[in-house]
Amino acid sequence: MADVEEVEVVVAHDERATLRVGDVFLKVDADRARTDVEVEAMAMAPIPTPEVLWRQPPVLALAAVRGTALGRLGEPSPASPAAWAAVGAAVRTLHDAPLPPWPGRSPDEIAARLDVECEWLVANGVLPIDLVTRNRHIAEAALRPWTPVFTHGDLQITHVFVDGDEVTGVIDWSEASRGDALFDLATLTLGHEEHLADVVAGYGTDVDLDVIRAWWSWRSLTAARWLVEHGFDPSAPGCEFDVLRSRM
Repeated sequence: MADVEEVEVVVAHDERATLRVGDVFLKVDADRARTDVEVEAMAMAPIPTPEVLWRQPPVLALAAVRGTALGRLGEPSPASPAAWAAVGAAVRTLHDAPLPPWPGRSPDEIAARLDVECEWLVANGVLPIDLVTRNRHIAEAALRPWTPVFTHGDLQITHVFVDGDEVTGVIDWSEASRGDALFDLATLTLGHEEHLADVVAGYGTDVDLDVIRAWWSWRSLTAARWLVEHGFDPSAPGCEFDVLRSRM
């Protein structure tokens, strides 16, 4: 049995699971619409994405991308400043591409989610009210009109792969949509503020840093309940709760 590939569980919760078998990733998602978006977005994106090997709902088989993840939340990134800048340039290429056909969330929808999640955090004693109030105030700077671009929608650093200073692949496109460019930049640099200047340099245009910081607060506040309910720990060092505390 020495030639039998091992099955590695990459992530698994009650919404979806991703398994790795050798150089193939098997994504199992009961929400077919989410997988439809992922496949179409990867076909449209003008930056490196995984090769679709086959699809038989609810399973999507993808080839592994070369290189290693840009980093992990809560840990120092092993990638060089030049690699971070290259990612910024790739994100700019995505944002300059034609818009996808499906819409994203409106500022009103995003504001409503912020209200609901902040109320949950306080009502359940998950975070102190002053911490939630301060970050909610900061987050409101993101709730302004923006010109929609082609956004990845979940551009956390574990979804971006590099080999040296080259971007080799961006994975997990199920949240792709029309959206705010600065949301992608904020998601990418969440918990890694020290690399924001590198990303902006690669992106190649002025950005409103206050809005990026606002999205850091928004994402940390609104992700907390989902993380807790799906077995992840936003209170781990360097993760979402530390991001919120750093705004105080």
